[in-house]
Amino acid sequence: MHWITEDWHVAGEPFRIVENVATEGSTVGERRMHAMTGAPDNVRRFLSLEPRGHDDMYGGFITPPDDDGADFGVLFWHKDGFSTACGHGTMALGAWAVHRGLVAAPDDGEVTVTIDVPSGRVRATVQRKHGHTTNVVFHNVESRVLATGIPVHTSLGEVHVDLAFGGAVYATVDASALGLEVTPECTPELIRLGREIKWALNAHPAAQLADNRLSGVYGTILHDDLGRNDAGPWQRNVTVFADGQVDRSPCGSGTAARIAQLAASGVLREGDTLTHDSIIGTRFLARVAETTEIGIIPEITGQAYRVGACNFELDPLDPLSAGFSLR
Repeated sequence: MHWITEDWHVAGEPFRIVENVATEGSTVGERRMHAMTGAPDNVRRFLSLEPRGHDDMYGGFITPPDDDGADFGVLFWHKDGFSTACGHGTMALGAWAVHRGLVAAPDDGEVTVTIDVPSGRVRATVQRKHGHTTNVVFHNVESRVLATGIPVHTSLGEVHVDLAFGGAVYATVDASALGLEVTPECTPELIRLGREIKWALNAHPAAQLADNRLSGVYGTILHDDLGRNDAGPWQRNVTVFADGQVDRSPCGSGTAARIAQLAASGVLREGDTLTHDSIIGTRFLARVAETTEIGIIPEITGQAYRVGACNFELDPLDPLSAGFSLR
């Protein structure tokens, strides 16, 4: 057996695209539930874990859309399972669809790629100049604040944590409240505290949503406030998601959750753009496209780059065919 993949990165975060994996179900949400315990889960492990991947690998299986209103669907995955949302993956998929010619795009101008994901229908507007993709704008599902100021006891003391939804549920906390900064040097401690907070709040009532498939805390966002620039608030963050994975990008769906919070608190004012930096210094720009009765519709802009293509083969004699993790 073999799987052909195409690898991209968005702001440093990998995204491995796979087309030839069979999935069951009539919607992407149903396909995700089937995939979690079926054959696609074996493929996920094979492609995400070492020696073919690594503990922070991310990717997606292309599926049919839920209906004719979308170009295709996707099941997002990482080393621990299948996620409900992925903003950087949506950006990568928009650029990939144009690169592959699946969606026709002008040399100068823009085109929108519509994608069904487990949390709903999202869009990636691919902006082009002189035949090259310059930016991808991620239009996410409605995002909202779920709870604020929840006291959480950690190994570094008590902190107050907010919960917000951006396609998945995120816990967010100011890194300085833990005596930390969002820097590469602090990564081990950021991972450790991120995991502590995630599991402390995973069963919190505010993290339980009407669609139970979206319930539970997906990740912890630890952030630094860098003040304001000419566009609006400027922050740096790291998202520790799944069980200890570190997002190298500013995290697309996490950024959606953050601007829902910042808009609700008044930090992100009308007309502002959030400058959102990652732990490695890459950047997304985010704004509120629309205000709804319970939240916002976010738009997040980033860049996607093709890394290459691989043909992964399963050797039946390979004792590490299931992959392994050291984390």
